Amino acid sequence: MIEILTPAQLLRARETGALVADILQTLKAGSTVGTNLLEIDQWAQAMIVEAGAQSCYVDYAPSFGRGPFGHYICTGVNDAVLHGLPRDYALRDGDLLTLDLAVSLRGVAADSAISFIVGEPRTVADVAMIDATERALRAGIAVARPGNRIGDISHAIGSVLSEAGYPINTEFGGHGIGSTMHQDPHISNTGRPGRG
Repeated sequence: MIEILTPAQLLRARETGALVADILQTLKAGSTVGTNLLEIDQWAQAMIVEAGAQSCYVDYAPSFGRGPFGHYICTGVNDAVLHGLPRDYALRDGDLLTLDLAVSLRGVAADSAISFIVGEPRTVADVAMIDATERALRAGIAVARPGNRIGDISHAIGSVLSEAGYPINTEFGGHGIGSTMHQDPHISNTGRPGRG
């Protein structure tokens, strides 16, 4: 079932989303060559607590995992697709880093991720991949409008990725969010327009 937020909850959702965006941008700015992934997790914890928010990850135990997550942020380095655990790893020049953060503030959750290159890019292909995924995100957002369907969003995302020559991850995708982190509807990375 899809949770429909009240107007008051929508205002809180904007506030929570802004908090997640601010934390991610602060973490991005601090993630330089030599930064340890465990430091990033500690910084995320401090910012979440300071804002009076709660982590959606610390006690999260998804069916595809091995128990409670136990960290405040997901970190993926280089070829990791998503949901990576922070570990004792110092970032290197040219690493592709993904930070994925979900918090709840005043009963409403927000979840977002960013990917970027630490230091100087190793290859043009790394920069091109980030560009393509950002364009795919913007394409999906552009069609997420009243009257459109979930398939329109999925098709827009998949079209950009396919045109750029990338394989599409069909195992994971976007999702609804509200009072809890993962909700319906599932938003696939590829789909048929006018469906769903």
